[in-house]
Amino acid sequence: MGCTVAELGHWLPGAAQPHAVELRADGADVSLDAGRLRLRWEALAPRRIALLSLPRLRLRFAFEGVDEPARVRFMRRFDLYTQRGGG
Repeated sequence: MGCTVAELGHWLPGAAQPHAVELRADGADVSLDAGRLRLRWEALAPRRIALLSLPRLRLRFAFEGVDEPARVRFMRRFDLYTQRGGG
């Protein structure tokens, strides 16, 4: 993902609405209706293109006790909420 840990931490509560989010240094736990999401991240080396430097994060999503329709709904909202620029 092309963002910093601070940016993702700022976006995550909105992306997870209406679910509660508990932020950690290396990830977050999101309480979903019937289960939870354990989201873990790792900062990667920035992507460099000439003088441009883009931050990168590796994200790992682990859903526990969450059925497929709920996972799809969460990921759809997360993806839409965290999109930037482009079109």
